[in-house]
Amino acid sequence: MAKKAGCGLSLNLLVIIILAGLALVVISFVGGTVGAMIFGGEPMSIFAVHAPAPELPAEHPFAGIPITNTMITAWVSILALTGLFFAGTRKMKVVPGGLQSVVEFIFEVASNFIEDAAGKEKARWFFPVVVTIFLFVVTNAWFSLVPGMESIHLDGAPLFRNANTDINVPLALALVSFIAVEYWGFKAKGGAYIKTFLNFGALGNALVKLFTGKIKAGLSGLFSGFVAAFVGILEILSHLIRILSFTFRLFGNMTAGAILTMIMIFIVPWVIPSIFYGLEAFFGFVQAMIFGGLTLGFACAAVMPEE
Repeated sequence: MAKKAGCGLSLNLLVIIILAGLALVVISFVGGTVGAMIFGGEPMSIFAVHAPAPELPAEHPFAGIPITNTMITAWVSILALTGLFFAGTRKMKVVPGGLQSVVEFIFEVASNFIEDAAGKEKARWFFPVVVTIFLFVVTNAWFSLVPGMESIHLDGAPLFRNANTDINVPLALALVSFIAVEYWGFKAKGGAYIKTFLNFGALGNALVKLFTGKIKAGLSGLFSGFVAAFVGILEILSHLIRILSFTFRLFGNMTAGAILTMIMIFIVPWVIPSIFYGLEAFFGFVQAMIFGGLTLGFACAAVMPEE
């Protein structure tokens, strides 16, 4: 009987919360800027929100100083990560507690994930770059969701802005990923790694056979030689296209999410934007995982022995 009463009370409380939420959504919409335009009248001050005016180029909050708000956010993210790991490892104990537990959890999860894909030896190569990219992207994404961060303005521009929405930052990360992958490829295979892109050996052998009178063997090897050379050219293009793919995937997704959140805040100032804030936090984590995961995948492919 007591269980039934408890279930009934919980259900009633849930219904009340849902109805209160729906009522708040309706009130915030009607009392907001868009609702006031539809129904006439002035928006309530508590719900009044300026129309979103997203700027694709990063803004300069300090007049005359070539520092953008995305640069400031990136610096703050770097300082936050440095502070977290410094504080968590400064006085390490056998039985971890507090920040040390957080740092060890991040390290353990990341190292296990990379080792499963690359093996223990190669994981030591990939870990610093892959994990740094992941942490930098996710920290920038989450920092911009802190309430009030983008409402601080200087010289008519927000002081902070998600660094992932500045195309220069995803491009820089893409270049770091690209250079690291090629470096690991050369480190694992030495000069033989160049054959991934310039594989003209079979074609050269076929031409030699043709000019030395071995017509049949030369002709049979000519086709496979052209195919191998063409595949190498495609490999060059695929590696270069990764830079564009990495850049626009992160930039496009994070910018679209930021604009969508601004629009929802403008239409319905309360309740519903909170859902989008949660989704943005999740998508920021997903985008960081994709960027770091693809870097890891390409790195594994670069060091893999040729079959």
